[in-house]
Amino acid sequence: MLHRRHDIPENALKIKQFSNNLITMFNDRYTSLLSYLDTYRSRNEIILVHSIKRKLRQTSNIIRVTDKSRVFHVDSTIHYEEKVKQYQIKTNACVELSSNPLMDTFNKAEGTPLRPIVSGIYAPATGISKMLDKLKRPLFDQYVKQTTIIDGVHLIRQLHKYVSLDLLKPSTYLCTFDITDLYTMLPQEEAIAILKTFLLQFGHTHVRHMTIDAIESLARIVLIENVFTYNDKYYRQIEGGTMGSPFTLTLANIFMWHWEQKLVEKQKSFNELYGRYIDDISMTSNDSVEYLRQMLSTANEYHTNIKLTSEIDSAEPYILPFKSDHPRHYFGNITRTSLCRAIRYSSTLQEFNYERRYIKLMLLYNGYDIPSKIYSTSIRKPIFETFHQTTSFSQMIHDENKYLTVRGGLLLKATPGEHARAARIATEIDRNKSTTCIDPSVNYN
Repeated sequence: MLHRRHDIPENALKIKQFSNNLITMFNDRYTSLLSYLDTYRSRNEIILVHSIKRKLRQTSNIIRVTDKSRVFHVDSTIHYEEKVKQYQIKTNACVELSSNPLMDTFNKAEGTPLRPIVSGIYAPATGISKMLDKLKRPLFDQYVKQTTIIDGVHLIRQLHKYVSLDLLKPSTYLCTFDITDLYTMLPQEEAIAILKTFLLQFGHTHVRHMTIDAIESLARIVLIENVFTYNDKYYRQIEGGTMGSPFTLTLANIFMWHWEQKLVEKQKSFNELYGRYIDDISMTSNDSVEYLRQMLSTANEYHTNIKLTSEIDSAEPYILPFKSDHPRHYFGNITRTSLCRAIRYSSTLQEFNYERRYIKLMLLYNGYDIPSKIYSTSIRKPIFETFHQTTSFSQMIHDENKYLTVRGGLLLKATPGEHARAARIATEIDRNKSTTCIDPSVNYN
């Protein structure tokens, strides 16, 4: 990386000095005594961990980390088994095997075979999955960015462009559709074929000196050789991919790129907005509700495995209770993130003030003791320090023009998701010596 970006060889004196200083610093930190506060905290956390383990042994509960929000979920073993049965009946995505497929590899291997990986978190094909994701995701980001939604802020910007072009009318509908069980219902062989089509369509016979045939073979290993155990039985997933696999996300996006072509062309012909965030589709339309329902019905016939639903989400907004055992910095981040999101999403001062009061009530309801000073500081720090605003918080919430100025500056600021996508595209452009523009309307500094 240093050699490619800054022409610094790996055996340079600066690199050796930096490595030696890093080792010295690490040893000093490792051998130094902990402070009183760190010692007190570590002891409390050890007691807490032992308490959780003791309570889990006394009950038949299972604790797992969720794949998206990375929080802990606790439930009974019986309930978990019921959910597994319901999911298998609904999707029929896995088939039971008569024996452990790794034994065939052991019997054919010469010499001492490798030990099988026990942990399901780090599956055998995880390394291949990560490598394929690094190869394909920058290409998808680069070629399909016109119809890809990164996050809520990116969608707001698209709606602003839609309004600026005088396309928003009193008859305009804002539609959202959800793709049912995208990861699980992804057809494996067809998805791999579409991956090959995607690469050839954009002129890639090789990706970083790797042939398409090699990429196809590796993708097949990640998808088809996905074997796991449950209740002392072996299963292989025959539909879709693992949700924890990095490559599954990119492959699902590429598959949906192929699926949505008709819908995208139809929206373009009517100058309407279309965007997709993984399995959530957002679009505008000036047609009747009956036409939209017919369009949804037609889209559901594009592929037998891909079904759209337009039902209203039944989930309620959730805030982490203040008395939970999460790290303390989570709670401050929740306040700041909620208020920043409210500013970006609220097009008028009246809407923001309504949302601000709602957030405060929600925080208080979940046990947050929030004095006015702390509440205003939570919003002042990420906004006014970032944009060097001299306007006070009290002035902003009473002056429409000042609020719109702050909101405009915050909307232009790139979000973490946009930074990540821009970095992936820039890396691929740097390798290909291309001059493709990323997004000149967004400030990445």
